[in-house]
Amino acid sequence: MTLRSVYVIDAVRTPIGKYRGALSRIRTDDLAALSVSALLERQPELGARVDQVVFGSTNQAGEDNRNVARMAALIAGLPYEVPGVTVNRLCGSGLEAINDGARMIAVGEADVIIAGGVESMTRAPYSMPKAEDAFSRQPPPLYDTTLGWRYPNPRIEARCGLQPRTWPRSSVSRAKSRIATRSSRTSAP
Repeated sequence: MTLRSVYVIDAVRTPIGKYRGALSRIRTDDLAALSVSALLERQPELGARVDQVVFGSTNQAGEDNRNVARMAALIAGLPYEVPGVTVNRLCGSGLEAINDGARMIAVGEADVIIAGGVESMTRAPYSMPKAEDAFSRQPPPLYDTTLGWRYPNPRIEARCGLQPRTWPRSSVSRAKSRIATRSSRTSAP
């Protein structure tokens, strides 16, 4: 099998933002759609020939939990018939998407591919550790990986003027406590 030659026709990108900066209010699918729209404005003759949109997304949680490439293609105004696929190879997701697009062209599966990567760490949700038990009744501690802290965090609570505390008792213990309190209030001597 002879592989076809693959060429990069054009490249665009969004500005680089800071954590919680000017781009923090923009969703990832809108950021990706902005790049796709700008590319189609610069190369209008290729717009009708796009066979596939491939985007890499490391996060894929919260707003990114669906097919970001497909959403970006639709928001950018590509025809409904143009498919989109999102790949995840963590920090190599954007490069993986470009490699996948190049491979599709090289083997003859497609002629024109839009490929790239998208991510917004500001809009990424908190990460939580794996539960100790299969169905733990205790809420797991939250971690903000961008700020490097854990909640509950006595240091942060003290700085905010809160008393250090532990996680609340389980639902069963709270329910028993409420029932005992109610029955002591309503019981007649």
